[in-house]
Amino acid sequence: MNKFIFLLLLLPAISFSQNTEKIARIDSVLTYLYQRQLFNGTVLIGEKGKVLYKKAFGIADPRTKTPLTASSSFNLGSVSKQFFTMMIMILKEQGKLNYDDAVQKYLPSFPYPTITIRHLMNQTSGLPEYFDIAIGDLTLADTLNNESMLALLAAKKPDLVFQPGSQWQYCNTNYTTLASVIEKVSGTTADQFFQQHIAGPLKLSNTYIYNLEMKSYPPSRVFGFSYEKGIPVLNDLVRLDGIVGDGNVYSSVEDMYAWDQALYTEKLVKHSTFKEAITTGKLNNGEATQYGFGWFINAPDKTVSHTGGWVGFATLITRYIDKNQTIVVLTNSSDARAMSYVRKIWEGESIPLPTTHLITNVNVIDGSGLAAFPAAVRIVDDRISDIGSLTPFPNESVTNGNGKILAPGFIDSHSHHGSGLDTDPSAIAATSQGITTIVIGQDGSSEPIDSLRAWIRKTPVSINVATYTGQSTLREIFMQGDVLRKATDVEIDSMKVLLAMELDKGSLGLSTGLEYEAAFYSSPSEVIELAKTTAAKGGRYISHLRSEDVSLEEAISEILEIGRQAKIPVQISHIKIAMRSKWGSSDKIIRQLEDARLQGINITADIYPYTMWNSTPRVLFPNKDFESLSSAEFATRELFDPAASVMVRYTPNKAWQGKTVSEIAAINQETPAQSLLRIIRESAAPDEGATIVATSMSETDINNFLKWPYTNVCSDGAMKGHPRGHGAFPRVLGRYVREQQLMPLETAIHKMTSLTAENIGIQQRGLIAPGYFADLVLFDPETIIDNATVENSGLLSTGVHYVWVNGKLVYQDQKAIANFSGRFVKRM
Repeated sequence: MNKFIFLLLLLPAISFSQNTEKIARIDSVLTYLYQRQLFNGTVLIGEKGKVLYKKAFGIADPRTKTPLTASSSFNLGSVSKQFFTMMIMILKEQGKLNYDDAVQKYLPSFPYPTITIRHLMNQTSGLPEYFDIAIGDLTLADTLNNESMLALLAAKKPDLVFQPGSQWQYCNTNYTTLASVIEKVSGTTADQFFQQHIAGPLKLSNTYIYNLEMKSYPPSRVFGFSYEKGIPVLNDLVRLDGIVGDGNVYSSVEDMYAWDQALYTEKLVKHSTFKEAITTGKLNNGEATQYGFGWFINAPDKTVSHTGGWVGFATLITRYIDKNQTIVVLTNSSDARAMSYVRKIWEGESIPLPTTHLITNVNVIDGSGLAAFPAAVRIVDDRISDIGSLTPFPNESVTNGNGKILAPGFIDSHSHHGSGLDTDPSAIAATSQGITTIVIGQDGSSEPIDSLRAWIRKTPVSINVATYTGQSTLREIFMQGDVLRKATDVEIDSMKVLLAMELDKGSLGLSTGLEYEAAFYSSPSEVIELAKTTAAKGGRYISHLRSEDVSLEEAISEILEIGRQAKIPVQISHIKIAMRSKWGSSDKIIRQLEDARLQGINITADIYPYTMWNSTPRVLFPNKDFESLSSAEFATRELFDPAASVMVRYTPNKAWQGKTVSEIAAINQETPAQSLLRIIRESAAPDEGATIVATSMSETDINNFLKWPYTNVCSDGAMKGHPRGHGAFPRVLGRYVREQQLMPLETAIHKMTSLTAENIGIQQRGLIAPGYFADLVLFDPETIIDNATVENSGLLSTGVHYVWVNGKLVYQDQKAIANFSGRFVKRM
């Protein structure tokens, strides 16, 4: 046989085999999704008029549990738009309108004379979204319809988003306006015109327009729903749904395929007329929009499609017009993922199936501050999908929580753990505490967002990372290292430009370390200018204050003034009173902060639960007079206890590491003040350095600050050094909650999770709620405790059993699990 003829005969068989394999895969995937409450709906795949696959999964109404069939009619959402443009095309062929006619010609009250019918169909009108226009005018008794929407446009005359034809922007108002044009030009209602000219001629017995102003609906109507606590709950039409044009056409997969096949004929309009509908529109400058008349043009002359989504419905039609193949997916369970899976499988792409995991037998503290409750929590991929009395799906992995507490993963609003991720990407110092997100870029020092994100992609880590942009870093860049002075206006302007760019890339905001020398000499006006730039981008301000001891009152006044002038949320880093003679003044400071909040300043704070801080010993000289014996003597009396303060790092003489300042003084036969001067002098030499864990705070003040409703918990910790790096969060839960009963457990969890997320400006983390990222910690409230000490700062805490980050287990019972599921978290 001629080889060419043989190949021609073989190709259909190969194509049939491939299609059979794809359909088997699609059916398997849909079954898997249905079994896990991730799909409820109907699917049809056709080729050249022949149905290759047609199947219904689930229920049509959550109240009656009526089973779906291929004849069930779903709300098509935005897939409805193609029917309304078809009605416009029919009217054009009837000679009753032209695409380039002004809308105002048919709707005199329409307030935009330069918008044409073509602009509406091509989504290039510049109209604003009608939801935003209407919502402020609707009472609970109102139902929006096309007539009242047109009246609202005429009355309010909202500004156009752009000049007609100059841009493309998807907007539902375009199509509600089209529906009004259809009714005006045809002299009948849109649903009647639809039945007369589309549904009737094509014999679409289960396709119709329905909205809430209609008194009845056909029995084929499907109702939208969502799963809540494992139970289907109605999620259907709302008071906007007296309107049509952008949605509210109902159809079945069978009728949608009949519609699709009719588009290859001239049953409705001529081929030349419909051809324009599936041809990309163009802007005034000739640029293509990739959108026709109610169709996305995925590949010209090859593939067109449209999706829809409204209340519980998600819909898809994809037409491979060069092959006469069609996919229709109609769902009503508020989950759209099946649409992309079916299409990707048909197009030969591989798909990772969603994984589900059930955590059972737990007491949930959801992070809101409300009381604990028994439940199970289901994870789908990286998100929480449901909470309630849930039972496992077939072959679903399950963790039995044995009655322990399941809480949102803790968010560390002030962390230095990032510096150790190179050597320990498991971040066990943090995850062992239940921390799932660390916030770096603290004290005015930060890395560029692009560098940070590239590093996380290259070196996966087990913890989420968010960052501020540091003022000191900006100063170093634009002042060329000459930071022991005020910045010039030109330098500040340059800082503002880079800061704005970093904020656009996801920085949480601006951080300062005003007590440290790189920022100490900056003027308040410099900080305010940078804070204003931050506020304009929706960011926040966090500060290690200019003083935590001698000038604490002035430093607090400064951050409040920054909040007032920049109109920005401001947060005090690791709030403390680090001066002995001021211990006990926390009540006064809290009253000052409360007064500021009443004045509209959004002031918050974070705190770690230790009387010891960790920093360079140079901060013990507030006046930066590092050779003054009197200042050193003042420091030993007021600013720290030399007998209880340990040099955890001392490069000039490593034999002194782990010793207190008093012990070092004894070795050198000098006073603690003289020893402090020696430490400052020797560690200032090139390539040398020193870090001290200094005791200088009062437990009473810590308790008061910790109880303040706007204070969240942080660690200010690193992978080594101060014990807070391994123990801050379990210490709060064990010592302050369980032992001292300073606050309820639910309040403490709130201060570690959703309050932190609010204070730093991140979303979808910090609560156990459907749709939130599955950052979770399972712990025993009866045994959780910190174990790290100054002498052995690397001891892991106990009582934390499991930690999940973005749905993946990263820590279990004192061991890191190498899933490395952490992500960069940007400001939303």
